[in-house]
Amino acid sequence: MKESLSPLAAKAMGLFLLNLIRLLTGAQARWTGCPPKAEQRIYFANHQSHADLVMIWAALPEELRSITRPIAARDYWTKTPFKQWITTAVFNAVYVERERKEGVDPLAPLIEALESGDSIIIFPEGTRGFGEEPQPFKSGLYSLAQKFPHVVLVPAWIDNIQRVMPKGEVVPVPILCSVTFGAPIRLEEGEERRAFLDRARAAVIALRDL
Repeated sequence: MKESLSPLAAKAMGLFLLNLIRLLTGAQARWTGCPPKAEQRIYFANHQSHADLVMIWAALPEELRSITRPIAARDYWTKTPFKQWITTAVFNAVYVERERKEGVDPLAPLIEALESGDSIIIFPEGTRGFGEEPQPFKSGLYSLAQKFPHVVLVPAWIDNIQRVMPKGEVVPVPILCSVTFGAPIRLEEGEERRAFLDRARAAVIALRDL
């Protein structure tokens, strides 16, 4: 009985969270550089809150949410059975380790998701930033762009989400938020890692004031 109810419970929770997020934030999506399209993509965005994955998930249209998997920090999102259930059953998230472990490729879960045909949402800073601009991007995005040259790389800027749930607060504050999706970029032939990552970061920052 529990297993048969699980998909229904996940769907109901997804609708509840979607309506709650839109009530609190508006969850506006602005497609300035590309249309929402059901093709395999890597969305890469700035990272200022644990709620980033929820916000960008809510901003996607339904047909894209079903094929797009946000990454989630395993140590945070599996702290309680409820958090783990939401990220697994509702968001279909890809768990990643924030601390490197010897002999473990941190990109392995993302590679597996892309090999299965899913789109993913990643935050190349690796950890949350608290400044006006993203921290320097880590090398994961470059490695994925090398391994999956056919996957479309779409920059995104998440605005205001850190003000909805300020650090140390428990109750969210209603604030109008948005996600701006920009024009896709690609890894050019022979392009060096740092040059590509700096260009990808600049593509995200360029969306901030649109």
